Amino acid sequence: MYSYIVKVRGKTYVWGSNGLTSTLAWPLLLVINNDALGDPITVGSEATGSNSTSYGTLQPGECWTVPLQGLRGVFANCPTDTTLACSILVPQLQSSGSP
Repeated sequence: MYSYIVKVRGKTYVWGSNGLTSTLAWPLLLVINNDALGDPITVGSEATGSNSTSYGTLQPGECWTVPLQGLRGVFANCPTDTTLACSILVPQLQSSGSP
């Protein structure tokens, strides 16, 4: 697990970038936790090209998990200042022969 803090004002990439031209092939997970004393944020992601997906709004104190496989960036948007605690997780994968 890798954890970090991101201050958000306007559209801010919390993982990746709109400047990347390839997507992630590994099945990683990004957990986004909006600060309990922060402001509401909208969360979305981008794949290559102009494909953008909106996940909706996180209120202060709420969190969301985004699968990163196939994405080039995950962003948050807030008209004021807020802080996000982010963690990248590697899920446990079972081999095809395991029950």
